[in-house]
Amino acid sequence: MDLDIRHDPGAQRFETRVDGALCVLDYRLAGDSMTITHTGVPPAVEGRGIAAALTRAAMESARAQGLKVVPACSYAAAWLRRHPEFADLRA
Repeated sequence: MDLDIRHDPGAQRFETRVDGALCVLDYRLAGDSMTITHTGVPPAVEGRGIAAALTRAAMESARAQGLKVVPACSYAAAWLRRHPEFADLRA
């Protein structure tokens, strides 16, 4: 699935729309850390890899900005465990 993921730094959010449903990953910045606080994908569009794509986009953005990541959201923490290529970003 090819998603149009947008980063809204002002809202501290990555988002995309799938079949009209808003899917989000929210984070907070503090110093040199990005804390991922929430991933949300409505039930109507679950199971399509949307949360994974949002999380990957956030991790790639953190890497590009030289940030460490605190996966406070349970989904982000599980995703990070499954993707050791991003383990160096864990705060």
